[in-house]
This record gives sequence, structure tokens and C-alpha cells, in this order.
Amino acid sequence: MNHLVIMAGGIGSRFWPMSTPECPKQFLDIMGTGRTMIQQTFERFDGIIDMEHVWVVTSKNFKTLVSEQLHGINPQHILLEPCMRNTAPCVAYVSWKIQAEDPEANIFVAASDHLVINETEFKACVKKGIEFIGKGDRILTLGMQPSRPETGYGYIEQGELVEDSKDDHGIFKLAAFREKPDLATAEKYLATGKYTWNSGMFIWNVKTIVGELRKYQPEIAAIMDRLAPAFFTAKEQELVDELYATCPKISIDYAVMEKTQLAYVMPAEFGWSDLGTWGSMHTLLPQDEHANSIVGDQVKVIESEGCMIRMPQGKQVVIQGLKDCIVSEHNGVLLICKLSEEQRIKEWHN
Repeated sequence: MNHLVIMAGGIGSRFWPMSTPECPKQFLDIMGTGRTMIQQTFERFDGIIDMEHVWVVTSKNFKTLVSEQLHGINPQHILLEPCMRNTAPCVAYVSWKIQAEDPEANIFVAASDHLVINETEFKACVKKGIEFIGKGDRILTLGMQPSRPETGYGYIEQGELVEDSKDDHGIFKLAAFREKPDLATAEKYLATGKYTWNSGMFIWNVKTIVGELRKYQPEIAAIMDRLAPAFFTAKEQELVDELYATCPKISIDYAVMEKTQLAYVMPAEFGWSDLGTWGSMHTLLPQDEHANSIVGDQVKVIESEGCMIRMPQGKQVVIQGLKDCIVSEHNGVLLICKLSEEQRIKEWHN
């Protein structure tokens, strides 16, 4: 069966004041659509993956939020991390548990707080990817076609073409991961046409990823083997609380993807963003004739340009004379700052 893993443990510190440690951005309607980010993530798999095969890995603090926002999810499929250990332990825990339930499972791993605009194209990529990994021991990541020399994303270098396609969903051997580049390097990447943004979305069979984790991360694998006898029992959480913090803090990219010989990349273009900052939201939302992006039904903007404005519904606001600023209010907390200074936001509210 096809399974969906949603990673939902982040705290979204750069989206303050909307995103807080008590209710981070994956549980908020950031874009003003009427649906939270995690709900949108789940719903874009409609027709591909059933609710009974959806898994969420999140913080112990967010169990109630997940249950409330994903109605009908199996409580045994909400995996609660006692602490943040990056994505490799997260992937390992859920993979070991899925294998106990469905040893032949195909798994799509997604972040809970990413934006996808063209969901029809997204579904086509998912179906193609699942078909591809079903042909053997393969790990596939979706690489986003870059639209600009972005310095805030990691990049993936494409190797040889291994599967051509008439529908533009070609698949390449993954040559290398590249760290977030400076502007000059990003421009060179774009000029070659052989680089995509690293989206952090993966498709693999459970046997493949468990095998690669055993091969390259034996320490994590040994911890999961100790946990496995307690899966689906009353003792599972107690053992997780005891052992999970002993896992090394490492991303799945470093732990497996940069080491495995089984990695492939499918370049894709479906209007993706990791929605990591107010600035990224500003570039994705519709803008008025003065390049202002506005979410809120009673916002009046005068003699202002290039601003990202996010106000609650029903909140009457008048903004005059601002340029290239973020203006956001949530639960009585107001933020006004330059877009160019948004990386400092997470410092200001600590």
C-alpha cells in the first residue's frame, strides 16, 4: 500500500507573531485559505493515499492539534517525539513502525508546512514517483525547477538521465547535494540547467529506506530495533521517551541521501515553496499594483509599496507610507519590520 508520512515537529520561529511554540505555522491558516498548512498537505494526496495510511511525526506538545486538524487519523499513527533530533531519527522511527504494519509499504515523506500551488501536477509527479520506486531498490527525491538564483535553498545536481518521459517527468541519477550557495554560485547553477532546489520530499519503499539506514546509520537502527517490540503497545511512548534522545541529531540528507548509491531525482514544477519566511509568502501571494501582498478583509493600504501584510479577518487596519515591510498581527501581538531584516525575527521574540 501507499503510505504518507507528514513531518510536523517544527516550531516555525521565522513566522512569528502568527507562529508560536504553542501553535506553530503547520497548524495555522497562514495563506488565508480556510485550511491549515497540515490540512492542505494531507488533502493534496486525496485519491492517492487513504487516511488509514497517513502517519504524522510531531512533538508530544502537538498531539491534540494533529488529532483535531486531521479528523479520522489513527491515534497509533501519530508518533510523538519527546525532543527534536532532526529528520533522520524521525524517518527511522516512522519507517520501522510502518514496516511492522505493512512490510511492503511505499512511502511518501512530506513536510507539513510546504506550499503547493498546482496540485494536479503534484499528483502526477507523486504517481510517477511511486511507479518508479516500485521497479527496484530506489530512493527518489523531488527536485524543484529553480525560477531564480535562490540562496535560501539547498540544491541537487542531476547526473545521467535514467528514465525519459513524454510528460516531462524525466528521472536522473542524483549526482550530489549542494549546500545553500551564495548568489554567484546560485547563478552558475541555474546557467547549467542541471540543478534543482532540494524540496525535502522523498519516495521510497520501506524495505529500501530501512536497509539504507541499517547500512549507513547503524547507531540509529540499533535504537529502532530496541523500540520495535513495544510498537502498538501501551509501553511504546515510555520507551520512546527513554531512547529517542540517544539518537544522533542528523538530517536524512546527511545520514542517508549523501551516502546511498540508490538516490534519484525527478525535476518537478508545481508551484512549490517551503514557505520558510514572510518574504517567501510575499513572493507567492497575489500583489496589488504597488507590489503589496495582503491577507485580511479590512486592510487599507495608502502610499505604501512592496509590503507583506497579514491581518486577522475583521481587523480594521490602515497602513500609510511603508516600503518593503512586514506587518502582521496575531493574538494581540504586532510585528512591523523591514523585509530585509526578517532573518532576525526569531531572535526578537525569544
